[in-house]
Amino acid sequence: MIQEALKFLVDELNQYFSIKLGATTEKRVVLGNIARAYDNDSGGNSGIAGTLVVSLVNVEEDRVSKLQENYIKTNQGVIYKNPPVPLNLYVLFSANRTDYNDCLKWLSLVIQFFQHQSVFTPQIYPAMDVRIQKLIADIYSLSFEQINHLWGTLGGKYMPSVLFRIKQVNIDEELVSGEGQLIKEISVSALNKQLQ
Repeated sequence: MIQEALKFLVDELNQYFSIKLGATTEKRVVLGNIARAYDNDSGGNSGIAGTLVVSLVNVEEDRVSKLQENYIKTNQGVIYKNPPVPLNLYVLFSANRTDYNDCLKWLSLVIQFFQHQSVFTPQIYPAMDVRIQKLIADIYSLSFEQINHLWGTLGGKYMPSVLFRIKQVNIDEELVSGEGQLIKEISVSALNKQLQ
């Protein structure tokens, strides 16, 4: 689900950029590892040069949204399975452009895009994978020290970037560990005989 969620956001951002900057055959927004931007010196062979790079920098379990029940009630009975794991994805949008003005403009477009539409569902966006129930995008601010650590970990020089937390990505294997019937009545007759 992680790849499907990020690919969907990249596709939507590319459409938005085409509306704002004019149509082109080249992808302006790509899913890639920003740490590879400086491979081969200029980054020209990395496939992400001159683009807005969308990189996953952290995955966090959303313990607040996690379901505790290991069963699902149906009309026919009960299905036992582990609950899905809800995730928050921390996604870095980095402008890997040579013109600094373009970098700032493209970052502004990313923020405008998520300001306009911060919640995504398959009902609103038919291109979205139906297994993804909802995506919620919130800007996630880092301190200067955290930014330094992030870019130090990525092994590169700082690029104009913005970090968003994408919520509600659920990982579910869909494996059933067992099934059972619903309890329809309780009999206490055996208990009454023992008491007499």
